[in-house]
Amino acid sequence: MTTSPSPTPVRPPVPGPLQQTAPTFIGMPKFPKGAREALANTQQRRNLHHATHTIRSKRARVVAEVPHWEDLRLAGAAAKDEALHHLADYLVLLEESLTANGATVHWARDAAEANRIVLDIVRAKEADEVVKVKSMVTQEIELNEALEEAGIHAWETDLAELIVQLGHDRPSHILVPAIHRNRSEIREIFLREMAAVGRPAPPDLTDDPARLAEAARLHLREKFLRAKVGVSGANFAIADTGTLVVVESEGNGRMCLTLPETLISVVGIEKVLPTFEDLGPLLQLLPRSSTGERMNPYTTMWTGVHDGDGASEVHVILLDNGRSHVLGDRHGRQALRCIRCSACLNVCPVYERTGGHAYGSVYPGPIGAVLNPQLRGTASDIDKSLPFASSLCGACFDACPVRINIPEMLVDLRTQVADEGGWTPESAAMRATAWLFSDPRRLTAAQKAATLAGRLLGDRTIRSVPGLGAWTNARDIPTPPKETFRAWWARERGSGSGKGSTR
Repeated sequence: MTTSPSPTPVRPPVPGPLQQTAPTFIGMPKFPKGAREALANTQQRRNLHHATHTIRSKRARVVAEVPHWEDLRLAGAAAKDEALHHLADYLVLLEESLTANGATVHWARDAAEANRIVLDIVRAKEADEVVKVKSMVTQEIELNEALEEAGIHAWETDLAELIVQLGHDRPSHILVPAIHRNRSEIREIFLREMAAVGRPAPPDLTDDPARLAEAARLHLREKFLRAKVGVSGANFAIADTGTLVVVESEGNGRMCLTLPETLISVVGIEKVLPTFEDLGPLLQLLPRSSTGERMNPYTTMWTGVHDGDGASEVHVILLDNGRSHVLGDRHGRQALRCIRCSACLNVCPVYERTGGHAYGSVYPGPIGAVLNPQLRGTASDIDKSLPFASSLCGACFDACPVRINIPEMLVDLRTQVADEGGWTPESAAMRATAWLFSDPRRLTAAQKAATLAGRLLGDRTIRSVPGLGAWTNARDIPTPPKETFRAWWARERGSGSGKGSTR
């Protein structure tokens, strides 16, 4: 085990060749503001609608082929829960297994510490660039920005991540980060940006997918062949064998994992699985739920260091970065089951219309709406607003391969945000309502006042209520009835039925 010293703050990144105009998620506005801007982008909405419906249809077909799909979901959830309920034990076992196989294990409490560990390793190798496998966790900790600040270029090699990086953009989807871009936009990005950072795109490049993929392949090949250091995440980490697993569709991952002399894998502590047998159901659930495939074209597994096969030096950074806090939440810890398949995004009516940027994180959509406030807290405007970025339709739970009850968690987080929010007109109205309903005499008096108001208003619709404008602007308030149920009952059934009773 390598014990790391106390973390040092990471300063804002110095502009580099790819990051000079690249926005970050820091200081993002509330979700409603970001969503409103996204809704105005009609091209992006068309791109999202086409992409999410295509993936959703493919997933439905391959899931329908599995007669025991629900049993697989239960098995996947059980494996993840077993690891989470005994996480400390399995992490120690994972470290022992990795170390026994020649890997060096580091522990990082937060993003700054993880970034510093990576920087120290890269500097020790006297490298000025790294090639990267698509990795959510390295985006979470903003590793690319930290490397660029230190003068080290981080080259994304996943096609969609390359598009995002060259476009000075942010990812907007867990599985397909450039889902908001169409082929014509990608062609323009390649023609405009590739020459500044490597092999240029062919001048006669078209928007044909095969030509775009060829341009990316030629551009990346020289980076693969010269890189001394590779950086990856991991889809799964097997405790009893020390095996790390990456699944991908293009082969770029395998190039990054096998060609460089040094491999650094940044792994969230929730990625651990107890045994190699637990991997079976999850490798059936993940590809079907993410890409709509029966299995991923490339599934790469590595267990430490092996002479003549892959990297000669392997480092594994086990990252907390708020996960222990989530683990301590009895209801919220199920978010750590997430296997980053993106199925919840593809069925979410809110995500389909707004895209991922409005969520202010590398984790967008329904899972982002619950995971981001848990990892980061609810101090910022964006994290306060995320639990409300949902219609609570429940489609995300039905699609989730490991049965994360996202709607239930959203309701819990909304309660937390409301409890932390102090006085608002809405909270004052709710407290007044609770006070009113707690005494039958108060309720009777309020009902009499309401029926009087109903008779005075007639059939007019109440469009707005003073002090509750933000809530009532989107809702018409029913006109109070001219008679209460209890008054009607007493009138129709007579005094013998309990006229005047408050029960």
